[in-house]
Order: sequence, then structure tokens, then C-alpha cells
Amino acid sequence: MIPRLRAIASRWTTAVPVLGVVLLACTWGRELPGGVVALVTVVLAGAVLAAVHHAEVIAHRVGEPFGSLVLAVAVTIIEVALIVTLMADGGDKSSTLARDTVFAAVMITCNGIVGLCLLTAALRHRVAVFNPEGTGAALATVATLATLSLVLPTFTTSKPGPEFSTSQLTFAALASLVLYGLFVATQTVRHRDYFLPVTKEGEVRDADDHAEVPSARTAQISLGLLALALVGVVGLAKGVSPTIESGVESAGLPHAVVGVIIALLVLLPETIAAVRAARRDRVQTSLNLALGSAMASIGLTIPAVAIASVWLTGPLVLGLSSTHMVLLLLTVGVSTLTVVPGRATLLQGGVHLVLFAAYLELAMNP
Repeated sequence: MIPRLRAIASRWTTAVPVLGVVLLACTWGRELPGGVVALVTVVLAGAVLAAVHHAEVIAHRVGEPFGSLVLAVAVTIIEVALIVTLMADGGDKSSTLARDTVFAAVMITCNGIVGLCLLTAALRHRVAVFNPEGTGAALATVATLATLSLVLPTFTTSKPGPEFSTSQLTFAALASLVLYGLFVATQTVRHRDYFLPVTKEGEVRDADDHAEVPSARTAQISLGLLALALVGVVGLAKGVSPTIESGVESAGLPHAVVGVIIALLVLLPETIAAVRAARRDRVQTSLNLALGSAMASIGLTIPAVAIASVWLTGPLVLGLSSTHMVLLLLTVGVSTLTVVPGRATLLQGGVHLVLFAAYLELAMNP
């Protein structure tokens, strides 16, 4: 029975990414009627699940923390392409899209995904256990990147408005790349053991579930299908974005909600993969995914929009409002208190989820 279920899963996780890319090619740049939007939404959901499946295959083959890094970087690279494309198509009304999407990614990962994973692990295993050295390093990098890229533009005076001057934007882009590169080197080479799942006694856990490691050929096929699935996810998300924008406008919500919805769609694969890891008591893997995605979102988006600003018309607004700066400060403070002990309970998970709910409420009712 189990081999049969695996064969069925293998077939649909192979077919859906291909179907998503074909549907994307047929709908790209066109106005979509309601029926097609519904079809795109269904395929989009399937592509998300397929991406999670193939990411887990790759992660099992290469091990942690490389597996988390593959999914985070792959999603973020395509997310950056989506942001730049939407900015190029949107004109002045998209001047804040990069800021809104990146900040949404930070709030979703650092509060939504982290809170959900801590809650899941604590419910199943009483206490969620992780490595404070690795998680603390990731949190410090995220906090620094977010402050340099999203907070400082509100206070600089070289250019009017919450914008960077050309030299300031260049510095922020280079600093983002350097810090992200240093973190990846630390995570994968010099201090890899800081980012491996641990037991309640603080010892590194054994291989996940003692399952058979996929072959190199299987992992390579999954890598290709993961790329197809993510292209489908982000491309189809762009296809339904006009529907999202019109729905947001008709509901009388701020335009920033569009960035929130896009970030939620794009981060679905990481969310599902992180919660699955938390259910298996591998909370460090969940935190690698969450904080790694936040870091990649800032570290790759800011350099990309800095380059794109050369040919994009209109302003590039990066500075956060005072309300969002308070939320970011509270997130960093609470996350620090969560990380330091190396273990968390239901309370910490609940606190992060309440912060995420507050962010969603203020995004819809600023």
C-alpha cells in the first residue's frame, strides 16, 4: 500500500510543476477571466505542495542546513524577479512594492512561521528545542539587514521622503550581499553544527526518520522539478495579481495589502516545509527555513531593486512607517528573548502569532 501511495505522489508531483509552467506560458501577459483565475489558483496550490515535496527530497539528499538553504534561496530568487517585474509594470503606484513585500516577508517568517512552528512542536513534544548559537546568528543578521534597508531610509536627509540617495542605496545593496554571503559561509562551512537539529539534551540529532537517502539522480530530478514548481508558483501569482489588486481596491484596503498577499503566496512552500519539520521535532530546521527566508528576501531583493532602479521610472520608497518600525522593534526584541534559552513553549509560539496577527490587522487598518 505504501509503495503505491509513493508512486501516486511521485506522478502528481511531477505532473503539476510541468502543468504550472504550461499554464503560465498560456496566460502570461493576458487578462484572465474568472474561470481561468480559479484554474490558476488550483494549479498554484498544487505547485506549492509539489515544491515542498521536491524541496524535502533535496534536503534529505544533501542534509541540513543545505536543504533549508536550497528552498529559501530558490524561492527568494524567483520572488525578486516577481517584485522587479511588478514594479516595472506598475509605475508610481508600485514605488513601495519592494518595501511592502520585503517587510511582509520578515513579519511572516519571523512571527508567522516561527510562531506556528514553535506552537506545533510544543503541542506535540511539550518543548521546542533548537540551537541558540545558530538561531541567534541568523536573527542578528536579519535584524541588521532590516534596519539598514528598511529603517534608515526614513531618517536619511540626502533625499526627500523615505528614500535612499544613489550612494546610500549602493551601500545598502553591497552590505546586504556581504552579510548574506558571510551568513551562508558560516551556516554551511565554518559552523555548520550550529544549524543542525538538536535533542532536548543539546546533542545533534541523527538523520531524519532513518529513511533511505534518495539517489543523486532522484535529487537532480527533484531539483529541476523544484525550479519548475517555483517558477509556476511565482509566475501564476503574478497572473492573479491584477485580480488581487482589484479585490483589494474594491474592499477599500490599502495598496500595501497587495504586497502582503504576494508574500503569503510566495512563502507558502517554506511555511508548509517548516511546519512539517516542527512536527518531527526538528525545530532547528524550521528556524533555518524561516530566518533564512527572511534574510534571503532582504539580502537579495535590495541589491536587485538597486540595480533595477537604474532603468525603472518613479521613486523607490524603502523607509518604513513609524507603526511598522515599532512592530519590527518588538519582533526583534521578542525573538531575542525566544532564542536565548534555546527552547520554547506554547507561550512563545503564541506571542509570535499574536504579533503576526497585529501586523495583519494594521496592514488592513493602518
